[in-house]
Amino acid sequence: MTKTIWLSFDLGVTGDYPKLYAWLDNHAATECGDNLAVFKYETPDEETLPDTLKNDLESHVTFGARDRVYVIWKNKQGLNKGRFIIGKRKASPWQGYGASEVEDDS
Repeated sequence: MTKTIWLSFDLGVTGDYPKLYAWLDNHAATECGDNLAVFKYETPDEETLPDTLKNDLESHVTFGARDRVYVIWKNKQGLNKGRFIIGKRKASPWQGYGASEVEDDS
């Protein structure tokens, strides 16, 4: 089964970009902005897509402890799904910039 995949990646300053870029190029990925690519990916089963993709990437790219890769795809019902396959979520840099109400102490 072929799925359209959006891949967001953050490998920091010293990440293994040459190997990641080679992997993306070999999958005919299209650039979609800073650290975001879209491409078609062949997977045996939609349920195992994140794990299959993770194993494929890890066999070609060396990831560090702080590297992060997030994958987005549509499931059978047409709903967007997303998951970190390398690393995990961290605090948002925009946290605290929005308008918030301050409660009155009186």
